[in-house]
Amino acid sequence: MPLYECMLLMKPTVEKVALMDLVAQVGRHAYRRNGVITDIKSFGRVFLGYAIKKRDGRYYKGQLMQMTMMAPPSFNKELHYLNKEDRLLRWLLVKHRNTIYGLDFLNDEDGKRDLLNYPRAGLYNMKDRDEDDEDEDEDEYAEGMEETK
Repeated sequence: MPLYECMLLMKPTVEKVALMDLVAQVGRHAYRRNGVITDIKSFGRVFLGYAIKKRDGRYYKGQLMQMTMMAPPSFNKELHYLNKEDRLLRWLLVKHRNTIYGLDFLNDEDGKRDLLNYPRAGLYNMKDRDEDDEDEDEDEYAEGMEETK
C-alpha cells in the first residue's frame, strides 16, 4: 500500500470538535479500506497567501490539518465526498512515490548500507552502567537514613 499525505484546509470558524469529526471521518474511510493512519498533525490557524472565495464569503485564514496514511491506490477516487463538505475550504491528497519502507527497506541492499552508517546504540552496554548506578543510589539512601535518625 502506498503512503499518502492528506491536507485538509478548513474554515477558521469551524470548532475543534467538528474539525476532529471530519478528520475521524477520513480516518474511518481509510480504515474501512484496510488502510492505516500513521500520523496526524495540526498546524492550527494559518494565514492564506490569497483569499479563497466560497458561497458564504472570502477567507483569508484557515485551519490546516495533515494526515499521513497508508491506503490502497483506489483511495484517492473515493475521497470526492469531501468536495461537498461545507466545513472545508480545500483538500489535497499527495501520494509518496518511490518510498521504501518496512521489510522492503531492510531487504534492499541500499537500505542495509544505510543502517550500517548509524553507530550501534549503547543499549546493550547499559547493563554495566546500571549496576554501578544502583550501588551509588543505595549508598546515598543509607546516608540519608542515617541523617534522619
